[in-house]
Amino acid sequence: MKKRAIIPNIILALTSIICLVPFLLLIISSLTDENTLLLYGYSFFPRKWSLRAYQYIWQQGLVIVRAYGITVFVTLAGTLVGLMITAMLAYPLSRKDLPLGRIFAFFVFFTMLFNGGLVPTYLMYVKYLHIKNTLLALIVPGLLVNSFFCMIMRSYFVSNIPDAVIESAYIDGANEFKIFSKMILPLSKPIMATIGLFLAINYWNDWYNGLIYLTDTKLFSIQNVLNRMISDAQFLASSNLGSTVNAGAIKIPSTSVRMAIAVVTILPILMAYPFFQKYFIKGITIGSVKG
Repeated sequence: MKKRAIIPNIILALTSIICLVPFLLLIISSLTDENTLLLYGYSFFPRKWSLRAYQYIWQQGLVIVRAYGITVFVTLAGTLVGLMITAMLAYPLSRKDLPLGRIFAFFVFFTMLFNGGLVPTYLMYVKYLHIKNTLLALIVPGLLVNSFFCMIMRSYFVSNIPDAVIESAYIDGANEFKIFSKMILPLSKPIMATIGLFLAINYWNDWYNGLIYLTDTKLFSIQNVLNRMISDAQFLASSNLGSTVNAGAIKIPSTSVRMAIAVVTILPILMAYPFFQKYFIKGITIGSVKG
C-alpha cells in the first residue's frame, strides 16, 4: 500500500465504523432488559440482557410469518414490474428522435414537483381501480413511475448506450422491442440493479399504503403488523383500564420491542445488499467522471 493512500484508507475505515455504530446500538438495545433501558438509557454494555422483546414478537407467530410472506411477494412483484415500467419509459425519453420528446420529459419532471394530492389519489384508487383491501393496494401505488428514478435511468441510457449500437441494430433489421430487450437491457445491468434496489427498499419499508387502503388485517405487510404491535404495546403500557390490565402491561417491553422490531425489519435488506453491492456502486458512479 502506498504511503499516500494510508490516511484516506484510515478515514474511510473510521467512517465505516461510525456508520455501523447505530446498527450495533440498535441490536444491543433490542437485547437489553426493559427496566434497564428505562433506568440507565441506551448503552453498548447493558447491565442486564433480555430476550423479552423478541419473545413478545414471537408470540405473534403466524401473523408475523403471513406478513413476511405478503411483504416478500409485494416487494418482488412490485420491484420487477416497477423496474420494467421505469425502463420502458426512460428508454424512449433517452432517444433524440422521439417525437415531442421534450414535452414528455417535462411531464415526467413535473411530477417531481407536484402531485394530485391525497384525496384525489385515494378516490381514484378506491372508486375507479377498486384496490381497497386487496394486495394490489400494496403494489399499484408504487408502480406509478418514480420520476426521479426515471430521469436517472434516462441519463444512464444517454451517457452509456452509444448511438452506434442502436444504429447497427437497425441496419441488421432489429425492431424497437428487440433492440430494447436484447441490447439495451443487457448493457444496463448496473443501473437496473441500482434502481431495483431502491424500488425494493421502498416496497419493503412501505407502510403508508397499507394504512390508507387496507382495513383487513390479514393483508397487512410486515411494516403494518409491526407498527400495530408498537401501538398496542404503548397503549397497554400506558393503559389505566384497571389494575389487572396494568399488571400485565408492565411486562410488555414497549421500549425494547421498538428496537427489536427495527432489527426484524432491516435484517432482510442488510442481508440482500451484498448481492447488489457491485452493481449498485457501479450504477451510481458510472458517468460521473468522463475521461
